[in-house]
Amino acid sequence: MKEKIKLFLDTDLLEKYLLGTTTDLEKLQVERYIAMYPEVRKTYNELQDNLEEFAKSYAVKTPEGLKEQILSRIKAQNSTKRKFMSYAVAASVVALLFAAASYFFYNQNLNLQEENSMVTNQIKLLEADMKERLEDVRNQFIVLNNPDTKQYKLKGNKKAKDLKAVAYVNPVKKLSYINVQNLPHLEPGQCLQMWAEVNGKMLNLGVIREAGAKDNLLAIPYSEDAVGYITIEQEGGNETPTVDNIVANIAF
Repeated sequence: MKEKIKLFLDTDLLEKYLLGTTTDLEKLQVERYIAMYPEVRKTYNELQDNLEEFAKSYAVKTPEGLKEQILSRIKAQNSTKRKFMSYAVAASVVALLFAAASYFFYNQNLNLQEENSMVTNQIKLLEADMKERLEDVRNQFIVLNNPDTKQYKLKGNKKAKDLKAVAYVNPVKKLSYINVQNLPHLEPGQCLQMWAEVNGKMLNLGVIREAGAKDNLLAIPYSEDAVGYITIEQEGGNETPTVDNIVANIAF
């Protein structure tokens, strides 16, 4: 595991992520590593601090020799009026420089706050996603190993003769999953889509892209009178099921 983290840190993905130049795939990888590994999160925080220091190093500074120039002009003026005007000019210059520096730091601070907020939100989303996935794995383990779980074998009709699937339903834990073990041959431009009818409402469970191993399960919303359907749809899926193209169903 440490070698895996070292290989990741040896890349420039964290720097690219801070600068916003990662691809979508690289962005997901970086955010996953930040959420999962403390070493990566520590390095990321250090890079953020370095970026802030870099921004501070470009703050607007008073030009060299400005003080001497102002004093020289003051000494060159003999009248009280000219002296007053020189002081006014000097004060105005200093005020403008101070305002420019303040505005620069204000903008930098806002940008850093916005970036920190975005990173924090992304980490929270990743943590929520990880929590949801772990909960799903836990439920799958319960369904596959609990003696109260019932199995229902599904076979496709004449439109999908090679379709084979197994549904796992646990009425005690109120969990249900389906495992598609074999996909039928479809015409070009077609796909299989999974649906569940729960309490009279049809839910889209997504396109079935490939047959999985025994433990590759697709969650089905549990209900005592739920019905699951598999239909043939146009490639990419449909918002509502095509009733005439139902190739398998299961009621539990």
